Amino acid sequence: MTAPTAPAALSAPDLSFLLQHTAHVLSTQMTAALAEIGMSPRAHCVLAHASQAERTQAQIAELSDLDKTTMVVTVDLLERDGLAERVPSATDRRARIIKVTPKGQEVVAAGQAIVDRVHRDVLDALPDAERDIFVSALNRLATGHCAVPVESPEGVQGVRRPRQARK
Repeated sequence: MTAPTAPAALSAPDLSFLLQHTAHVLSTQMTAALAEIGMSPRAHCVLAHASQAERTQAQIAELSDLDKTTMVVTVDLLERDGLAERVPSATDRRARIIKVTPKGQEVVAAGQAIVDRVHRDVLDALPDAERDIFVSALNRLATGHCAVPVESPEGVQGVRRPRQARK
């Protein structure tokens, strides 16, 4: 009988696990926190982007990283709840702008306070000296090396295709 061998040590940290797990937990925390005001993270994101400037549904979908169908459903719900409405653009009569209602402005302000609190709680879990470095490193990755998804080879599954590739 031979003794079991230890698994080979990883040559690098498992960044996929660390980033995916952390993002998943942060997402669940955000979802639970925004539920306090009856809002989902997706609805808050759309409402927040719409409140910042006059934007079309397509522009907000791009900023929110949402596909067309999900965006339509989200705006339908925001309209149903009286938080936003589709109105004609002042500059392009073919385009529709997502306009946040006064009630929606109140909800987006309350939601942003919650989002800020959740983010602050996450950063507060780090030592003071690491917070700025952590945020800077994530920003550098998100705008640099990890800014654009890579297309998967044909027949390979498991990675969501980027929205631009969908027909």
